[in-house]
Amino acid sequence: MNFSLNDYLEELRPLIDVDCGTYTVEGIEVIANQMAAKYEAMNGWSVKRVDCGKAGVGLEVRNKPEAEHIDVMMIGHMDTVFPVGTAAERPMSLDAEKAYGPGVSDMKSGLLNVVYALRNLDQTVLDKLSICVCMNPDEETGSLDSVDWIQETAKKAKNVLVAEAARADGGLVKARKGMARYKMTFNGKAAHAGNEPENGRSAITEMANWILATNEMTNFESGTTLNVGVVSGGAGANIVPDLATAIVDVRFWDNAEYDQVDTRLNGMIETPFVDGVSIELVREAYKPSMVPSKQTEALMAMIEESAQELNIDINWKEVGGGSDANNTAILGVPTLDGLGPIGAGFHSADEYLLLESIEPRIKLLMSVLTKLAK
Repeated sequence: MNFSLNDYLEELRPLIDVDCGTYTVEGIEVIANQMAAKYEAMNGWSVKRVDCGKAGVGLEVRNKPEAEHIDVMMIGHMDTVFPVGTAAERPMSLDAEKAYGPGVSDMKSGLLNVVYALRNLDQTVLDKLSICVCMNPDEETGSLDSVDWIQETAKKAKNVLVAEAARADGGLVKARKGMARYKMTFNGKAAHAGNEPENGRSAITEMANWILATNEMTNFESGTTLNVGVVSGGAGANIVPDLATAIVDVRFWDNAEYDQVDTRLNGMIETPFVDGVSIELVREAYKPSMVPSKQTEALMAMIEESAQELNIDINWKEVGGGSDANNTAILGVPTLDGLGPIGAGFHSADEYLLLESIEPRIKLLMSVLTKLAK
């Protein structure tokens, strides 16, 4: 493989120095155009632009677009979590060991590693594989506008590799917690707290009861946790509050246990604690948990074998945060994550990419694709 770190970093820089937070569609468009150009410059790749609604454009890149099945689907996201102005404030920078900048490891370098792997892969390997690379614009907010497309594509796939960054110690991700987020709105009836409190119906009292009931659903042993993280309500201490809202984060390993939580929350709407208060419950985000199956373990063994051959230290992580891997694993498709280069400090100003990990992780990806071709 021909690899120049300087060339790689110069190709990475224009992907970092763009404001492309989720829903910053102009910035997403800039990234999509750069990525599309890379694949269009390679022989034999077709690039399809996918409309992801308010999130902007997604890209679906295939070497055999007419094939009904996909041997390997690789997924990466084009968005970051950072607000407009971040790229100007702290553009990509380097020291002897690391690169820094918004999205440098989460996950522009992962997108670029996929390009490098496919550029350098032997043509005979490419001829044997039907490959699809999907790049979506809204992973950081839960892939709400791209999940249907990602899952429809994954249903045709035999294996899914997600190119999110490997962990600081070189770890790849075999399992991810599921997550859901709910917004609860409580509508009561206002009244003067001094003159006629009995005529009021307190939205805050209803919310307080819901918070206690929600907390009781947490099961630390099984890993199902509910956290009421944001609350608001009331207009003044002398008014019985007619409106309150709460936002709840749910994390879980067991998809069936989460379904029970969802059923209980929806059931509570029918029986308010305070007579005369109505409740609206909206699920704003959802990702099922990703737990390895027997087929996933076979894929893990293949990656371990490649890592040994290349003398790369890897280990397997179970992590609390979600990614698009959750959305494909629930379909029963063997899915592994963390196949990008090593990074850490995601979602913060300390985010970094470990330079020495770039080339080995490209080679790892190439080795795994070569094994899958056999």
